[in-house]
Amino acid sequence: QIIELTQTEPYLAGRIETLPDQKYNKEGAACTAQIRLSYQLYERFTELAPRQMQENLNRLSGSDDPGYIADFITQNSTIHFNDKQRVLEQLHPVRRLTLANKLLSQENEVLQMEADLQEKVHENMNKGQRDYYLREQLKAIQSELDGVDEATEGQRYEEQIRALHLPEESQEKLLKEVSRLSKQPAGSSEAALLRTYLDTVLELPWNKTTKERVDLERARKILDRDHYGLEKVKERILEFLAVKKLAPDMKGQIICLVGPPGVGKTSVAISIASCLNRKLARISLGGVHDEADIRGHRKIDIGAMPGRIIDAVRQCGSRNPLMLFDEVDKMGADYRGDPSAALLEVLDAEQNYAFRDHYIEIPFDLSECMFITTANTTDTIPRPLLDRMEVIELGSYTDEEKLHIARDHLIPKQMKKHGLTASKLRISDDAIRAAIRGYTRESGVRNLEREIGKICRRAAAKLVAKNGPKRVSVTPQNLEEFLDVRRYVPESIPDQDQIGLVTGLAWTSVGGETLEVECNVVEGSGKLELTGNLGEVMKESVQAAMSYIRSRADRLQIPHDFYKTKDIHVHFPEGAVPKDGPSAGVTVCTALVSALTLTPVRRDVAMTGEISIRGRVLAIGGLKEKTMAALRHGVHTVILPKENERDLEEIDQNVRNALRFVPVSTADEVLAEALDFSRRPVPQADAIPPNVPEQNAGTAGLQQ
Repeated sequence: QIIELTQTEPYLAGRIETLPDQKYNKEGAACTAQIRLSYQLYERFTELAPRQMQENLNRLSGSDDPGYIADFITQNSTIHFNDKQRVLEQLHPVRRLTLANKLLSQENEVLQMEADLQEKVHENMNKGQRDYYLREQLKAIQSELDGVDEATEGQRYEEQIRALHLPEESQEKLLKEVSRLSKQPAGSSEAALLRTYLDTVLELPWNKTTKERVDLERARKILDRDHYGLEKVKERILEFLAVKKLAPDMKGQIICLVGPPGVGKTSVAISIASCLNRKLARISLGGVHDEADIRGHRKIDIGAMPGRIIDAVRQCGSRNPLMLFDEVDKMGADYRGDPSAALLEVLDAEQNYAFRDHYIEIPFDLSECMFITTANTTDTIPRPLLDRMEVIELGSYTDEEKLHIARDHLIPKQMKKHGLTASKLRISDDAIRAAIRGYTRESGVRNLEREIGKICRRAAAKLVAKNGPKRVSVTPQNLEEFLDVRRYVPESIPDQDQIGLVTGLAWTSVGGETLEVECNVVEGSGKLELTGNLGEVMKESVQAAMSYIRSRADRLQIPHDFYKTKDIHVHFPEGAVPKDGPSAGVTVCTALVSALTLTPVRRDVAMTGEISIRGRVLAIGGLKEKTMAALRHGVHTVILPKENERDLEEIDQNVRNALRFVPVSTADEVLAEALDFSRRPVPQADAIPPNVPEQNAGTAGLQQ
């Protein structure tokens, strides 16, 4: 220990003395055990420590002095300096050896952990080197087989990206992904993800287009060959082609074909693609709820893939395909987003030149694409989306149009499908008409095609039967042999004029229908009963008609208190079928007036129109389909709102020639035309003269 310091500069100097060891039991078991333990620990230490430590072990093994052994172990090991000082300060030899053994045991544990870690690192390095050498050998073998030196994967991707001549931003983004790929281990999941992403991007037709062909005569022939009728649609397509010929760079053509099922919306779009020589990409949107179906998923997601738009362009291999969005009115929205909102950018010519798919992440130009959407109704299409499209309506086919379609398209198609020829099966035009009227009730021709297929199957069964005929002819007389019992009985007008029974006209998803309205008036307490599965709008139409009749009670010679003393029941037959809409207003009004005044309704008159409480007749929709239903029903006169008179130009010529149309603007004109007041069982002095409009000063200038 230090007794006195004699100097501090330039180094420490002083007087010291050596301390003797404290007394201990050299023969004791504790001392012997610590000495043996120290030998074992130091031997283990020399195994873990550098090799020169082996000589120290030999010098140590010849001593039995615990103090010397403790000092030797501590001096010749990697124990920390502070711990060595603790050993030095312990004067009792056995205790000093015990402390030294404890510290050496801890040091051995640390060295063992270091050795284990080093072994693991060495194993990983060996595996990585092994994989590297194997890959290099595989490349060398492939190079020998191909006869050329193959460039590295990163270089190939970089060359392909630069060859596309993309905008600087997009090219920089892709080159950055290539750089990330080159830094990844070959078998890692990140490398596989980047490789799939780059392959998908490079497959897109960034600079590939289909040469468009603009030939109006050829287009007209294709449209006439593929579709009968649809003149309005054909004219619009030919107008588009004419403009395309004068202005080839015109963009932003987005057409929405709206019409009932089976009228040929999808096939029209296919014909347009054929006329323009464009690739067709058909995307069905019916039932789509997820926005990612349109825009794709983020590429970091598991199972990520591009959206339907980019995928369709990739499959077409052209940057200017015709994209057909089928059933755009049947998309939905849920917690995964609103796909109709994602379409807003796609169907906007001012935005879609830089469409960003979530998976691709770089802008893709969709401005050269032509978009056509189809829908059964525009009611469920969001307004912002509908505003971006030019709507073209495809109405129902007339019976004559269905006949031409069946004769020119459906029958040859089904006969070829069933292995028949014109020499084996003949279907007369009258048989087709009978099938249309008796077995189908639709706007399009899908059910008619099924019925023709049924005829072909039964004809084939007859032809191949034993002793069967060589030729089968289908006529109206034997049609039930092929199609079973007639489903729909031909509609006809009543045998005589009825009181309180009026024929109205309605529009349904399968075309026009006649809608009879019945009204009964009995003594009671003023109850108004409405039956027939009616919607709220139709119930409100009955209320509006009642309000109008009460305001005209004097003129119609109806008691003022009829709404208190009479029970009125208005019924719409076919009660299982839901009915709604305002266009039955004039029909209900006529039935009520007829029942209240006991005036017969002319049986050959049908009507449609919305009524207001002041007696005005307002415009309705679906006039073409309604007039065809009137012709089928056998009526001769159709009463329609004055505002719909302009729609008569779109009605089939055969229907216009067969019917007499009476445009009206007030309910009084409807009553004058539909009711036979000459047969009213009351004095006629003040009754409404038939077909003579009159100004009534007592009703605020309401026209008769």
